[in-house]
Amino acid sequence: MLSMAEVIAEHTALTPGDVAWLEHLVAEWHLLADLAFSDLILWVPDVDDNVFWACAQVRPTTGPTALEDDVVGEDVHYDPEHLVTEAYLSHEVARTSDNQLNAGIPVDVHAIPVVIGGRVIGVVEAHTNRLGIRAPGALEDAYLEAAEVLSGMVHRAEFPTTGDKSVPWVSPRVGDGMIRTDADGVVTFASPNAVSAYRRLGLHTDLEGENLAAVTMSLLRNRAPVEMALPTVLRGRGLREVEVETPDVQLRLRIINLNDAGGPCGQLVLCRDTTELRSRERQLVTKDATIREIHHRVKNNLQTVAALLRLQARRISSPEATDALTDAMKRVGAIAVVHEILSQAFDTSVKFDDVADRLLRMVVDVAATGEPVHLRREGTFGYVPADVATSLSLVLTELCQNAIEHGLGQQPGVVWVKPRQTDGRLVVEVTNEGAPLPPDFSLSTTNSLGLSIVTTLVDDLAGDFSLSTSDTGVGTVARVSIPLA
Repeated sequence: MLSMAEVIAEHTALTPGDVAWLEHLVAEWHLLADLAFSDLILWVPDVDDNVFWACAQVRPTTGPTALEDDVVGEDVHYDPEHLVTEAYLSHEVARTSDNQLNAGIPVDVHAIPVVIGGRVIGVVEAHTNRLGIRAPGALEDAYLEAAEVLSGMVHRAEFPTTGDKSVPWVSPRVGDGMIRTDADGVVTFASPNAVSAYRRLGLHTDLEGENLAAVTMSLLRNRAPVEMALPTVLRGRGLREVEVETPDVQLRLRIINLNDAGGPCGQLVLCRDTTELRSRERQLVTKDATIREIHHRVKNNLQTVAALLRLQARRISSPEATDALTDAMKRVGAIAVVHEILSQAFDTSVKFDDVADRLLRMVVDVAATGEPVHLRREGTFGYVPADVATSLSLVLTELCQNAIEHGLGQQPGVVWVKPRQTDGRLVVEVTNEGAPLPPDFSLSTTNSLGLSIVTTLVDDLAGDFSLSTSDTGVGTVARVSIPLA
């Protein structure tokens, strides 16, 4: 199915400003769909305005759908009896006189032109399933009255207002709780969910007939500085969303200014009890901080172990033992680098370029041969799963150390590390321009501890490892390929 951006780019001549407005509308039109119990389709005119294209669609969460299929990407041609055409040409809301049948279901349809600067840039077509519509009542009547006001605002390009943008995972929706106020801020309707939310906040009286700002402020005994602006916010000025809280309850309010043809006519206030959500967020923050602290302590402990190995190496006269302890110190240091990165920003993946750059500096320091040796990274590792990062850091350290000691030997030179991600795999090549591999070299028979470590770790990661002489016959190429899924 085509996206809204693809439909608009391929078929319309809308200006960037027009597109930005329609995208803003689609981001917030779920509010109108829920209040009107209707499926909404946004139609945009083709370059030839005898054709209209469906570029977005939304279904209501408060009632049954009236459309079985998604129509995004479909088109309709000029038909004077079609509501989209009628609304586009007349610049007025067009309605059916009788219910239409869709798959045997009676459907009420009306089309709302979006008019900016005397031009219709799109038409919102609303389909309401009359067979399954909720029984009339105070709640349903309040929803439909608010929907009628919002429809007029969509027609005049007054909704959504500039800067009014919801946060999908936390902003209140119609079903969470709805309050209508008049132009003076007095509550004219409060849904049962909204009343329940205010009951939890400490309300013991009715909301209807009360000034919403005054009632809300009276329930907040210990007002924080931001809460002092609540009367202004609840009158529709300043912030569009605000959180109010008591020691036990947190309530998020979304304020939408309503206008009719004569001007401002009150506010629509959506409310959501976010107490449990905020509690979970605090728990996640605490767990995240705990995990970061654990990584920090592991890093400190590993650095202590590395320091002890360094002290021990200095006290041993045997060159072989000193080299073994130095190698162990290097490997412990490589693991410590990963834990240091994780302690700063724990996540399920690691930006491995930071790890690699630190490792390359460490390897140069540890493997100093007396001649100028440089390690260079060309390309990016990208993000690597955290459970892969530790093994990969050891693999990279061993390959770079091997390239310096056995490839360059006592000669100056450059070791290149060339990472890239392709087809869900990370491919890393470590190359040097030193000595080529011996003619009889075989990975399966080598007694190098470093290469054995690399082979084992890469196998554990379900990857591939090869070591070969470069195509030029000078130097070696170590190639590692591991899946990132």
